[in-house]
Amino acid sequence: MARVVIIGGGFAGVWSAAGAALARTRTMHADTGTGADLRITLITPNEHLVLRPRLYEPEPELAKVALSRILGPIGVQHLRAWVSTIDTDRRVVVAGGEEIVYDRLVLAAGSALVRPRDLPGNERLFDIDTLEAARRLADHLRGRKTYSVVVVGAGFTGLEAATELAARGRVLLVDRAQAVGEQLGPGPRAAIEAALDELGVERRLGTTLEEVGDGYAVLSDGTKVPADAVVWSVGMRASELTRQISGELDHLGRVPVDRHLRALPEVFVAGDTAAAAFDAEHTVMQACQHTTPLGKVAGYNAAADLLGIPPRDFTPGPYVTCLDLGGAGGIFTRGWDRRVMAVGADGKYIKQRINQAIQPPVDDASMILAAADRVHIELPFFPRAQETPTPAA
Repeated sequence: MARVVIIGGGFAGVWSAAGAALARTRTMHADTGTGADLRITLITPNEHLVLRPRLYEPEPELAKVALSRILGPIGVQHLRAWVSTIDTDRRVVVAGGEEIVYDRLVLAAGSALVRPRDLPGNERLFDIDTLEAARRLADHLRGRKTYSVVVVGAGFTGLEAATELAARGRVLLVDRAQAVGEQLGPGPRAAIEAALDELGVERRLGTTLEEVGDGYAVLSDGTKVPADAVVWSVGMRASELTRQISGELDHLGRVPVDRHLRALPEVFVAGDTAAAAFDAEHTVMQACQHTTPLGKVAGYNAAADLLGIPPRDFTPGPYVTCLDLGGAGGIFTRGWDRRVMAVGADGKYIKQRINQAIQPPVDDASMILAAADRVHIELPFFPRAQETPTPAA
């Protein structure tokens, strides 16, 4: 019996499993019988898919879906374990001390926040990179009438965290760059700054965090500011497992792949671990709008390789940005130059609809497999008065 093994239980891993199941189902329906002999195993220690883009919300516990409700209906085995070793020569994965043989492997182990190791008081830092971390922050601030929070990093995550936290307390946003949202470019900057002004979020730019103390933070300009919590949101890097696949990683630690998302003859890579080309000029972002189709294609192709059916090219939909700005609404942009299409209440509405759309269907195999078949997904601008955005699942 041939076996596809998938490492990772985030968006890329789950959709890789669904993509592989789709390829298997197609061969079974074609009366070839080959699909019946394909076993699909997903390895992750968690029992839930965490909707990571929603962890800035005040109740992070709501941002999860039971993996059993996705994997069970489509006949995917779930092994709850951590992967320590990938032996590509022997085609073996070591998970929880057990050796698991694969015929095709999909690495979809995701990325993690890079925490500062040498920062004095770094053990006091909070973040919202994982469900457990988001719970810790929410529990720490729960029940307080007010608070002072320092958010380090004015990028995607930092802006959403800062604007959400500003509803209940004082927030200081710190970034070493000279502009808010430097990686977002100048397109949405005026709208973001207006939102921060509206919410009273203070900014300290061209500044870094030097120390985290008990109830305070020290900045590089020498100031000591009150802080009931310091939230770190700077830097992401792909799983260290990528080093066991390739010696030529990009600056984010990702594995280079071809248009079928193949890294080695028997290994495909998806999600935040894949350095896949978006187009001739851009590489995919470490974001769910790219992670989801990467998973669908990698899983499908891993199974297709064993089943003797044609592979799929990775053809992502147009790039968009959608940012929640708390009580100031939201912002929606299109294109790599991030042309602003909606702000305020309209931007918030689109963000909320996309947050709903990233939640995969559950319990129904036909719906899950149909979603796995949608790879190229358009996310155009829809005002609130019109139809909702096309589901991104």
